[in-house]
Amino acid sequence: MIDVVRRTEVVEGVAPQDIDFDAILHGQQPKVFKGMARDWPLVREGLKSPQAAMAYIATHDSGQPVVAYEGDPAIRGRFFYDEDRGGMNFQAGRVRLAEFMDRIATHLDDPDAPSLYVGSTDIDTYLPGLRAENDLAVPSAVFGEQGPLVGIWLGNRTTATAHYDMSNNIACCAVGRRRFTLFPPDQVANLYPGPLEPTPGGQVVSMVDFENPDLNRHPRFTDAMAAAQMAELEPGDVLIYPALWWHHVQALDPFNVLVNYWWNTAPGFMDTPMNTLLHGLLSLRDRPDFEKQAWRRLFDYYLFGPSDRAGAHLPEQMRGPLGPMDAIQARRLRAQLLNRLNR
Repeated sequence: MIDVVRRTEVVEGVAPQDIDFDAILHGQQPKVFKGMARDWPLVREGLKSPQAAMAYIATHDSGQPVVAYEGDPAIRGRFFYDEDRGGMNFQAGRVRLAEFMDRIATHLDDPDAPSLYVGSTDIDTYLPGLRAENDLAVPSAVFGEQGPLVGIWLGNRTTATAHYDMSNNIACCAVGRRRFTLFPPDQVANLYPGPLEPTPGGQVVSMVDFENPDLNRHPRFTDAMAAAQMAELEPGDVLIYPALWWHHVQALDPFNVLVNYWWNTAPGFMDTPMNTLLHGLLSLRDRPDFEKQAWRRLFDYYLFGPSDRAGAHLPEQMRGPLGPMDAIQARRLRAQLLNRLNR
């Protein structure tokens, strides 16, 4: 892997309720809060031993099967596409969490262990009571009306290939060490995104092998790494970064656990921008360049400028969707779109 020169800013002694989220999100400045979760029981048990952490997690296990991923030792923990890009290099299936952790425990000292991983799993559904004992006291107003989606991630030495999420993220390193390599959204082209589907874990991933980058095939990857920053997390450390930042995540120890909070303050009636992107592929991408540039100006006017600009000069009764958006207006727009798409 090409060396990352810049390190994510690290601060200490800040309480969760005093985090300056505006500086992180609006300023596009990821930040590590050293030891913010060090008093969690899960962190304390993990510092004793991997087995102690597993035993603690098991006390909250609902018994419901979770989705788990397993790959051959040869993939080196990198869950990705197979050699001919016709499928994945791992298998996925439902398994009881206790059985999965037993399998990890069996291979704790095995240098050729299979790659074992459970991705984002709703903590309140599958491990009831765990969050009540291991939680950050972030004011609810930060998360907006929908609140956060709180998940748990666990496995052995695995790698989540660089990808982006559509929500802001609070990542709490609970057991084991983790390394995040972070890229601002403007590095998308330099990361060589893969297909929209299928994907290894639900999100588009970089096609670059970070450990052994092929710079003949992916020459701009050096530019991405020049813009990257690295966050090295110990148990109890917390990383916060904005939505749409690409992140390459390496779990570095024989057993690793991360708890994360995804949130977005957009109202619940809003649609996902990914639907807009997909429709843009259908309606805009292959038009002549002069048309695309003209549409860019229209999008800037209607979408990317101030939200009240396009309707400001119109009487209120004429604004329609150009006025403030609410649940009723959103339903009308969806009906209009469905009618147009079904023609």
